[in-house]
Parts: sequence; C-alpha cells; structure tokens
Amino acid sequence: MGSTVSIDKTEGYRWTVTFDSPPTNLVTPALVQYLHEAVEAMAAEPDLKVVVFDSANDDFWLNHFDLAQVPNFPTDTEGRALWTTVVLRLAELPFVTIAKIRGRARGGGDEFLLACDLRYASRERAIVGQIEVGTGILPGGGATERLPRLIGRDRALEAILTSYDYSADVAERYGWVTKSLPDTELDDYVDALTTRLGAFDKTALAGAMRQVNRATQLPGDDLHSAYGEFLESMTWPGFRQRLDGLRRASQELGPNLELHLGDHLADLA
Repeated sequence: MGSTVSIDKTEGYRWTVTFDSPPTNLVTPALVQYLHEAVEAMAAEPDLKVVVFDSANDDFWLNHFDLAQVPNFPTDTEGRALWTTVVLRLAELPFVTIAKIRGRARGGGDEFLLACDLRYASRERAIVGQIEVGTGILPGGGATERLPRLIGRDRALEAILTSYDYSADVAERYGWVTKSLPDTELDDYVDALTTRLGAFDKTALAGAMRQVNRATQLPGDDLHSAYGEFLESMTWPGFRQRLDGLRRASQELGPNLELHLGDHLADLA
C-alpha cells in the first residue's frame, strides 16, 4: 500500500494494518489515499472476519492531520472529502475492526479509532484526545458525532472544548475505548480475541454487527457537513494566530511538542 500503511495478510480471516508514517504518524494526503485503497481491498475479501489496526511507532498510533497539507487532501468520486468517506465506509464493513492502540491518537487519529468497532489501549502508552479547539479550529472527522454517543454529551464537551489528553484508564472509564490493558498484555489479549472471532461464522458476526449498527450508525451527511465546517474554521483569525504559536513551539521544543501537545495548547496564543 505504500510506506505509510502496510498490510499483513498472512492469515486469510485476519488482516493487520500497520500505520508507519515517520516521524509522528501524521495524517497526510498520501496516508488517506492508502487507507482508502486498504478499506476497498478489505471490502473485496469474502473470507475476512477481523482487521486489526496498529502502529509501527510506540509513541504515535495515528496522529492528527498535517494541517499544512489539508488543501491537498484527496476527494472521492463525488467531490467529497475522502477521509470522511473512508471512516464512514470503515464503520459499515461486514467484519470486525479493532484498534490496538499504543501511543498518541489525537484529532484525526482519534476519529479513526472511534470509527473502529472495538478499541484496546495500552495502559502505559496510549493517549487519546481531540486537539482542534485548542488550535482554533473545529473537529471534522466524526468526533463531534461519535464521542457524545460513546461517552455522553458532557464528557464529549469536556474532551472537545478543553483539548486535553486522556490516559487509557480514563478513556476506558468514560467508554472512549473498550478496554485498557497493561502494555505487556495488549498483544496477547488482542491476538486471543481475534482468534476467537475467527472461529465463529462470518454470517453470524456480520448479522449481529448489522443489528447493532441500526441503533448506532451515524448519518453520513452529518460527517460530511462536519468536514466542511472544519475546512471553514481554518480560515478563522484565531486559527492563524495559533498556527503561528505552533510554529514557534515547534522551533523551541522540536519532537517534544508532538509528544506533549496537549500540555502546550493553552500557550499557543
């Protein structure tokens, strides 16, 4: 699929998709295109029962959008944001999608894991958050639609308005992730779970998911509208001011800015 996404298809019923976009796994136009190709390849595989998304970088699972490249992000055949098409398509596929989270999943990366069916996080290494408001813009990939359904309106507002980082244990308590586990147990737990799911009949798995989706799936137009509002927010004066603050912080802090981004957002102005 390219240097930003790789797929292990060793076992036909279970694929592993690995994010690998050094140095910090930012969501770039190329990564969005590769994810689209990966999702379509999955949809065409009749024996597939489980897909696990992980990262080659223990510090970053899937990071936020590369804001400098947003104007170059691809669109689908209808001229809509391909990112939104990908996360909507992911949530509709007739197999189980699992986010195995080590490292930071902020902004678009967090919105991608919210689109997965199940989310398992390293207690020591996983961090989730929605940083957009702290940078002067709006979320645009599903956080404002999915988080309230998962964790409730008040906690979703807290997460989105404050742009705080959340640990795996807090995210589990909120319902943001399915379960947090010690890092040394994460791989074995997910492996055992996917092996168990692989032993079940795909028709039953897909049918049960379809029933749950009737009560939980999002209107696609809402997500496409949110992406449009995200693009509009990038023209706001407050974003331009905070973007300058991000550039200064990047020059001063280097890689530590991304590692501790949630701690620095309040200082951008």
